[in-house]
Amino acid sequence: MSSELTRRALLRGLATGLAAIPVLHLGTAAAQAPAKLAESDPSAKALGYVEKAAALDPAKEAAYKKGSTCDNCALYMTAQAKDGYGPCAAFPGKVVAAKGWCRAYAAKPAG
Repeated sequence: MSSELTRRALLRGLATGLAAIPVLHLGTAAAQAPAKLAESDPSAKALGYVEKAAALDPAKEAAYKKGSTCDNCALYMTAQAKDGYGPCAAFPGKVVAAKGWCRAYAAKPAG
């Protein structure tokens, strides 16, 4: 009888271990850094995102104003930025270049 209890305990432990695999995988995925937004991404194209705002020609991009960059935009999450990239409310799940720009640009309020 004790061997049957051991078998049940083993099967229960195995089932619990297998159930934990997806949870462990989610924890690993959450720890990974978000991907950088590529200029070729459809959402980036829709908003005219570029990694280097200084390279934009104001004559070709009417919404662009010289000096406007992601790091001085209200949508850019400066506190979470790292290595020149940070999250942006316009592009959830991605990070954008601090010196980038897109048409969603909104100047940070003064003060």
